Parts: sequence; C-alpha cells; structure tokens
Amino acid sequence: MNKPFHPNNTDLRAAPRHVAIIMDGNGRWANQRGLPTPAGHRAGVEAVRATLEACQQQGIDVLTLFAFSSENWGRPEGEVRALVALLCHYLRREAEKLQRDNIRLRFVGRRDRFSPRLQRLMARTEEATRGNSGATLVLAVDYGGRWDVVDGVRRLAEQVAAGELKPDAIDEVRVGRSLALGDLPPPDLCIRTGGDTRISNFLLWQLAYTEFYFCDSLWPDFDGVALASAVEDFRGRERRFGVRDISSALSESLEFPRRS
Repeated sequence: MNKPFHPNNTDLRAAPRHVAIIMDGNGRWANQRGLPTPAGHRAGVEAVRATLEACQQQGIDVLTLFAFSSENWGRPEGEVRALVALLCHYLRREAEKLQRDNIRLRFVGRRDRFSPRLQRLMARTEEATRGNSGATLVLAVDYGGRWDVVDGVRRLAEQVAAGELKPDAIDEVRVGRSLALGDLPPPDLCIRTGGDTRISNFLLWQLAYTEFYFCDSLWPDFDGVALASAVEDFRGRERRFGVRDISSALSESLEFPRRS
C-alpha cells in the first residue's frame, strides 16, 4: 500500500524520490574534443536520455533538469539559437518515447521569451503526457531561482489585492506552493556535474533541505553508473530535517505517493 511521503516515515537509506541536476560541462566537453559548443549540447541530450532511464531503474519518481537558465540568454547568439533548436528537436523526437514509457513531462520557468512556435510545442507535449502516471520529468527552461520566488510572491500579492487572501494567511507552506514545483515534493538530492560547487540560481527555495552531490564528470559523460554513485552516496547520509520544517510540511500536505 502506498503511503504519503514524509521524512519521518521514510527509510533514510532509501533512494531519493526526487533528483534535481545542474547539467554543466557541455561546452568544455566539446572543447576538449576540438568540437564546436553545440556538439557538446547535442551530446548532453544523450546524457539526458541515459539518466532518465537510470532514474526509472532506480525507482526515482521525479527528475528535474536545469536545461536553460535565465542567464543563458547572455551567451553568444549562435549558441543560444543552437540551444533553443535543440530543445525543439528533443521535444519532437522524445514525445512519443515519453508516452510509451508513461512519463509525464513538465516545464518550469518563463515561456514568453521563446518563440510562439516553441511555446505551442511545449504546451502540446505537456498536455499529451499529462495523464501519464509513471515518473515525472521536469525541464527548467528560462528559469532562475530569484525569478521563481518573485513570481510566486507577486501572485500572492495579487490575491491579497483582489481580496482573495489575507496577508496573515501567507506562511512558508503557502509561499512554497506558489512556486515552481509547488505541487511536488522538494528535491532529496541535487547533483551538479562539471566540477563547480555552486547552485547558480537554481531552485533557491526548494533546495533548503536537499542533499548536494558535486562531481567532476562533464555532463555528456554522466550516465547510469554516475547516477548510481550519487544515489549510493545519498544512501549513506543521515538526513536531518529539523522539527516541522517547510520541506516536511510541504511533502506531508501534498501526500505524494511512491510509485508501486
């Protein structure tokens, strides 16, 4: 029988239920091979496929990938165009496979700066996979953690101005629910590839009680074996959530069941 997710009734040695990954190192991977940067991004898509399959094998319910940050718009124009084109290609190529594998695809982040054509493609893919009951793949595109908090607080302020919400009803749980991933359990494990040890404006609120795992592997080299090493490291940690912290309160209220 499925039981609600809650840190106090979950085996601390169990695999993470929600893994978030900062995919770093595509450009360096390409540079080491004398290839243009877009070649590294294309290789990174193959790593996405391998990691998603490994997550399914590990019984991980949610995989959130930092695919395109708000700051990525400042990269060279050619690289930005290549990244956006690659996202379009991925959606067209993978939509059918996601359906076959019963995987739900979601996007978090701004959409208005993408072309109408890409926005329609994103919406169609989300709608087509909405009813899938297996794992959830979340792609963070044009996403920034500060934007996420501001956007959520702004929507709460609009509810207050409209008389739909009292200011004293705003607490940490309500703020958390107003953010991206607000209906999902917070990440248990955040992995960053590429050797850097920072979170780069990713899920600033949601990662409050997340375990971090930093590895030197460049993202195109990340695979099921690398994921297994990260999960094994996670299993060996003692997680301390405190008393009624926001992570446990959110997860308990959401009652997000483990897949059977």
